[in-house]
Amino acid sequence: MSTQTRQERLRAAIEITDLAAQTAMRHFRRVCQFDTKSDESPVTIADRETERRIRDLLAKRFPDEHIFGEEMGRSGNSDRTWIIDPIDGTRSFIAGLPLFGMLLGFQDPSEPPVGVIRMPALDEVYAGSPGLGATRNGEAIHVSQCTRLDEARLFINEGDKLAVQEPHVFRRLVGAGQLRRMGADCYAHALVAAGSIDAVVDFDLQPYDYLPVAAVVEAAGGVMTDWNGAPLTLNSDGRTLTASTPELHAELMALVTA
Repeated sequence: MSTQTRQERLRAAIEITDLAAQTAMRHFRRVCQFDTKSDESPVTIADRETERRIRDLLAKRFPDEHIFGEEMGRSGNSDRTWIIDPIDGTRSFIAGLPLFGMLLGFQDPSEPPVGVIRMPALDEVYAGSPGLGATRNGEAIHVSQCTRLDEARLFINEGDKLAVQEPHVFRRLVGAGQLRRMGADCYAHALVAAGSIDAVVDFDLQPYDYLPVAAVVEAAGGVMTDWNGAPLTLNSDGRTLTASTPELHAELMALVTA
């Protein structure tokens, strides 16, 4: 896939999420009922309708390509895969918090990935592909130059799960960094890409949670891997580290794997 083709796919992903955001926003602060899935995560009518809208738009533009979405699974058999999380942060959505996002990524085994993080209620869209750079609302963005954990602005996602399943890691994290915040889902990773914060530790994610995000972070010059430093794939274990610089990433990895 040529650079021009990747640029075209990135523009398409931005346009598709813009159209689908209208579906999500029709339900925002109007949804009070939700179902609980087998993994105990909530799902609303907004999740399902938004994913359906994205799938319909993708099928019109890219009819021969595979789609992998959180709510409706897999369709198609191409190696080229579109990855959808229609509402990342459904708990925030249900609570009326504007920090839910919409994720759309594209993976081709032979090329760098493409990713979009859209924040419908904030009217922000972060987009990028390694080698093409990253943008926020069309303006170029780049990660910070922070190299030390004791100077870092650190976000800890899924802290409630970490406290139960990885209590020793959680205790170390809440004492790390210069500034700490808890629980911002995909938005925290977008803020690393934009240079507003420096690092995110995340836990218990699925491919549709991390692959579109990783494309944006890496396009902005950052690092995003699993906890052992391995590149993220469809088969990663869902524990991720995002950092603005390799030095900060190494220090963070040492902390979580100690």
